Amino acid sequence: MSQIVELTPADRRRWFMEGVRQAFTGPAYFVAVALIGVGGLARAAGFPAGVAVLSTLLIWAGPAQLLFFGAAAAKTSWLAVAVSVSLSSIRFLPMCLSVLPMLRTPGTRRSTLWLAAHFVAVTVWVESLRRLPDIDRPARMPFFFGFALACILTTSLFTGVGYFLVAALPPALAVGVLFLSPVYFLATLIRGARAPVDWFALTAGLVLAPVTEAFVGGGLDLMALGLVGGTAAYLAGRWHEARRAEP
Repeated sequence: MSQIVELTPADRRRWFMEGVRQAFTGPAYFVAVALIGVGGLARAAGFPAGVAVLSTLLIWAGPAQLLFFGAAAAKTSWLAVAVSVSLSSIRFLPMCLSVLPMLRTPGTRRSTLWLAAHFVAVTVWVESLRRLPDIDRPARMPFFFGFALACILTTSLFTGVGYFLVAALPPALAVGVLFLSPVYFLATLIRGARAPVDWFALTAGLVLAPVTEAFVGGGLDLMALGLVGGTAAYLAGRWHEARRAEP
């Protein structure tokens, strides 16, 4: 079994900065622009700008942040708000389970993995799946932290800017800005799709999403979508491979 070579501090810094550089080739800006609207919603709900920025640093999930400020504006009980935000973030569990094993080495501390899990959001998850396999395993963790920190800090800055700007935007433009994130997410998935099972999964997700939202809801619709659509895509992929293997 090959031995994993430890990086020197200089190499770790180099890979950290490479993650920062690649984040600023596009992903950091896309997710930052998409969360401008969160700042505007925080202002409408009566929160100060610091709370809007802190919500990005601590929650780091656009839908959960929208749910938090929307529920607060509606005078929902704080217990209900906490439960709703938690349920909406269940979707990050399979994302963490797919990314963290790619980062782990025999010497990785569990506390480091817990910290890395906080930064796993949709954009970071998609880009990690696309970029990490091409990087040597010891370099993945510093690269990941550089990439993720660039994304979250840029987004926090844009959230603060949005606190003061979104109020002046026309409603249609504000909604369009919020819609940029899921459009970018879908475009990135399509760009990264290679095997037939990838296309089966994308198709299943697009077809079943309205169904699970209508019949499940409650913050559990995405989990149900992943279980049902993912299983269906996996079975379809196995069937396709079996058909191709037939003489």
